[in-house]
Order: sequence, then structure tokens, then C-alpha cells
Amino acid sequence: MQEIVTSGLLAVVIIMAVVLILFAGRKNSQGMTKKQRTMLIRILIAASIMFVLQFISAENFAKLDTYLFSSAGRWLRFALYLTDYLIIGYDILKKAFKGIKNKQIFDENFLMAVATIGAMALAISANGDYVEAIAVMLFYQIGEWFQSYAVGRSRRNISDLMDIRPDYANVERNGKLEQVDPDEVGIGSVIIVQPGEKVPIDGIIAEGTSSLNTSALTGESLPRETKVGDEIISGCINMTGVLKIQTTKEFGESTVSKILDLVENASSRKSKSEDFISKFAKIYTPAVCYSALALALLPPLIRILFMGLSADWGVWIYRALTFLVISCPCALVISIPLSFFAGIGGASKEGILVKGSNYLEILSQTKYVVFDKTGTLTQGVFEVYGIHHNEIDNQKLLEYAALAESASSHPISKSLQRAYGKELDRNRVSDIQEISGNGVIATVDGISVAAGNDKLMKYLEIEHIDCHQTGTIIHMAIDGKYAGHIVISDIVKPHSKDAISALKSAGVEKTIMLTGDAKKVANQVSSSLGIDEVYSELLPADKVSKVEELLNMKLGKAKLAFVGDGINDAPVLSRADIGIAMGAMGSDAAIEAADLVLMDDDPMKISKAMKISRKCLRIVYQNIAMALGVKFICLILGALGIANMYLAIFADVGVMIIAVLNAIRALFTKKL
Repeated sequence: MQEIVTSGLLAVVIIMAVVLILFAGRKNSQGMTKKQRTMLIRILIAASIMFVLQFISAENFAKLDTYLFSSAGRWLRFALYLTDYLIIGYDILKKAFKGIKNKQIFDENFLMAVATIGAMALAISANGDYVEAIAVMLFYQIGEWFQSYAVGRSRRNISDLMDIRPDYANVERNGKLEQVDPDEVGIGSVIIVQPGEKVPIDGIIAEGTSSLNTSALTGESLPRETKVGDEIISGCINMTGVLKIQTTKEFGESTVSKILDLVENASSRKSKSEDFISKFAKIYTPAVCYSALALALLPPLIRILFMGLSADWGVWIYRALTFLVISCPCALVISIPLSFFAGIGGASKEGILVKGSNYLEILSQTKYVVFDKTGTLTQGVFEVYGIHHNEIDNQKLLEYAALAESASSHPISKSLQRAYGKELDRNRVSDIQEISGNGVIATVDGISVAAGNDKLMKYLEIEHIDCHQTGTIIHMAIDGKYAGHIVISDIVKPHSKDAISALKSAGVEKTIMLTGDAKKVANQVSSSLGIDEVYSELLPADKVSKVEELLNMKLGKAKLAFVGDGINDAPVLSRADIGIAMGAMGSDAAIEAADLVLMDDDPMKISKAMKISRKCLRIVYQNIAMALGVKFICLILGALGIANMYLAIFADVGVMIIAVLNAIRALFTKKL
């Protein structure tokens, strides 16, 4: 039986060695680190020595006793096996000793060290087989190597996807291009981006046209065409023409810096599953160590003191050592964080930035999705659609409206300024009073001008005429008299309707829209998209109150997500169970407050993010169930003496490799 086991072990060692040699022989070792290459060499040397030693039996070594001195062959055999053991395991022994020295004893290094040293000691006492001790350490190191390689690959995948940090910015000085640190470029500077270069800082194109590769930011493979006047975000790659860009942000506040900060800090926010595993390992490891000690001591003492039998110390110590090897919690401790890390990487590949693994867990439980309207479900590009009931010239009414709204950054204000089409003289405007959710009152050329919704007219007690058309209505009053209204309409995003449908297919129970727009506009947009509930004419504070109300109404563990893009959405994004912000056109405040950021503002990505989170959580639960199930079965078998060291190796290293490979699946998201 022993010969069969040893032959099987040798076959596995040979297969493992061939696999590792193939890895080593691949071009550039697929980005293998120096540490991984060194470990690979140690594994191959140790496997080769063990392979050779198997052809020399204990009897062959014993023949040396007659030529040298008594037991010389036995100790030479031990020395060769010990050398092999130290080659493969010296770093584990070193870490275990350090842990004992630092009073952090109970970890996998301690378990492996105690189990393998004990197995070596048992082999010395009986001049037995040293293969078990070396095999345990060898397979453990092979498992660690595969785990290190897998984590490295997933980190490199994320690094490649997020390889958007610019090394320099081109600034023209004295007719020549100079490369400067992006941190040195101020707001309003003009930088030049040549074909093949990364856009280093957010800005507006002042000169040139080009195609941009935005795949690292949005996951979109198709190039984006740009022209003069277009906003451009850092991290894109300029593909064709030379661009002159006037910067609108400092490098530290630009899109690329915020993305890198989000990705770098994502791992600091742990999920409940990760916290559970960390706490579990701290309790579990010392518990199994004390259990192994009890297994080694109590049965022999009971046999001697109460049963009148021989102690069989060797049998029970061997079982205790096997128990220790089986008990290593590597599969759980390594694979669970790796699953979430891979899930975050897979999401970033699709243009979805997740700020922490805890948000992936919350997103998987989301059943209610609440949307802001403007800039989220609609493009946020308002255009003047018509001017009705005006008492003065159309252009003059637009001029008054644009000047009154000139201090605002709201999309409606921008649309009025675009429709006016001329440069605004801000010196003509004074006494600007913004009434939140209603509109603006200002003095223009010494004349009182009011621009806003019907609430503003009621507040000013001015009779107004309701508009029959759907859109945002800006009522105008000049010198306290009604002067007509301007109709502004927003365009629904192409994918909004499909996004709502996809969310319902993904298991979302209710979709809700909150907006400050008029009821007529809100109802028209919600009915065209198939949204379940709509609440209109809300002030920013009303949105927070409504989300609070919805949070109190939801059932059980179901979570509520809010999707928004504006500055006034930041409080709601923070209050929801999970906040989702539009990253391309969204405000900095919204992106800062959100837990997820959609880099291309496509609402279709929300259902994609949910599918990624659910796949990630399925993998986590699979790994937990598999690791704990196999562990506990093998622990019972080890305690009963049915499991040997070879089964212990599978229960530890084998399960770890399977769990790690399963975790890496979270990186692949294309078919979701």
C-alpha cells in the first residue's frame, strides 16, 4: 500500500513540476515577479531531490553502516531529506518563528511548521518515510505559488485596465513643446496632446479634432469623436489629431486622479463576508491548535490510565499532526478577499468604479432603485424649445433671462445662455437672489427681472399663464409684470428605457424617479420609460425626506440604491443604502458622495453592476461552503485516523487552489 501511495505521490510531483516548468518557460513568465521565479526554482529543486531520493531505499543507506560507522547511512539519509525539507520550507519556519517571537502564534505558518517538524520527528524515531513531511511542505508551497500568481494576475489586470496615470503634460513655450509634471499645470492653461498620448488633465478642446480611446475609463471599445468646444476628461488616449486643450481643473481634481484614488482605496472598505472570515480565522486557528494538542495527549492518557492499554503515542501524534495540516484556513483567508478584489476589477473593466467590496455586497441585495431625472435618465442637455405669450421681443426676453440666470451653473441657465448666443456682461446684473427650487430674482440694467417656475410667480403674486406643452417652463416677470414664458426641454438618454427594463429583469422590485421638475414633465418621462413611481416638484431637501420615507417602507434585507449626478444629489447619494453617480458629466460632489461611479453615464451599466456583484457573491458563498465542508469532513476523518497526510494536503492546498481559481472567475464579466 505504501509503495502505491509513494508512486502516486511521485506521479503528482512530476505533473506539478511539468506544469510549473511550462509556466516558467512562457514568454517573460507572464509578468512573474522575482520572488515568484525564486520560489519556482526552489519548488523544482526540492521536487527533483525528492524524486531522486525515492530511488535509494533505506536498505541501500543501511549498507553504508558496514563501510563507515554504525547508523551512518541512516543519518546520511536523514541529512539529505532534511536538506530537501529546508530548501522548500525554510521561509515557512522563519515566519512561524517570527510569529512566536511577536506573540502572533496561530497562523498557517505555525500549523505547517508544527505538522511537518512533527512528521520528520516521527520518521527519525522509526527510520521511516520522510516523504510525507517534505510532500506537505512542497504542496503547500506549490499552492502558495499558484495563489501568488493568481493574485498577481488579477492585480495586473486591474493595473492594465486602470493604467491611465499620465507621466507628463505638453506645454508650448517659445515655440517648443516642453514636458512638465501634470501637477504643475494650473487651471486655464493650454496643453497639447499628440496622437498616442494620454490626456493628462480635464479640459475643453480649444483647437483640433480627434478620435479618443476611452476604454480604460468607460469600457467602451468604440472611439469617441471630438471637436472644438467639447469637454474632454483625463485618462483618454488621443488616437488621431493634435489637440489643444484648455484645462478646467487641476491635476489633483481631474477625473484620472479621482479614479486612481477610488481604486487604490477600494480594498480598505471590507465587506461583511471579509470581516466574518477575518474574525473566524482568529478564533478558528487557536481552537484547532488546542484540539490537535488534545488529540495527541488525551487518547493515549485515557488508554493508559483507564483502559489498561498501550499509549500508542506515535499513532495519536501522527493523527494530531494530520489534523493540523487539514485545519489550515488558507482557502477561506485567501480566496474571499481575492473574490471581491476580482469583482472590483471586473467592474472597473466595464467602466464601473466600486469604492469598496462592502458596496458590492450591498448592491447584490438591491431591490429598489431611485433615479434623479436630469442628467441621469435624461441627457441634461436643455434646449430652448419655444417662447410663448411674450410681451416684448423674443431676443430681448432671452437676454433678460440669460442675464438673470448668469450666476447659476444649472443646465437650464446654460441653455438660456446658449439660446441668447452673445457674450454676457455681468456688470449689468446686480442683487441676484436665488430662491431654491423656485428660480431667480435679479436687477438687470436697473430693472427687476424674475425668472423661474410657477411657484416663483405665486410667491411674487404675479398672474401667469400655464403652458400646454411638456417641458421645463421658465416664467418671466419684468418690473413686476408677467412677460411670457420660455419652454425648455430635455432629451431622454438612448438607453434609459432599456436600463429600466434590464433592472426589472435583474430582480429589482420597484423603480422610482425623483425630480424638481413640473408634474407634467415628470409624468411624461416616467411613463415613456416604464418607471413604477414618480415624485415631482421636489426641493433638494424633499428628495432626502422622500428617500428616508422609502428606506422606512422597504422590506427585510432589501437595499435601496439612488442614482444621481448633480450637486444637489450628494445628500441623497450619501443617505441611500448605496449611491450611484454619473462619472462623466456628474458633479464632483456627487461623485465624492457616491459608492459606485458609472464612467460613461450609461444607466444600462447599473444592471450590469448588479449582475457582477451577484456573481461575485455567488463565488464567495461557493468558496465558503466548499472550504468549510471539506475542512470539517477531513478533520473528522483525521481525528478518527482514516485520513493520512496526503488527504490532509488535498484538504489544505488542493481546496485553496480550487477556491483561488474559482475566485478569479469574478474578473470575467463580458457575458453577464
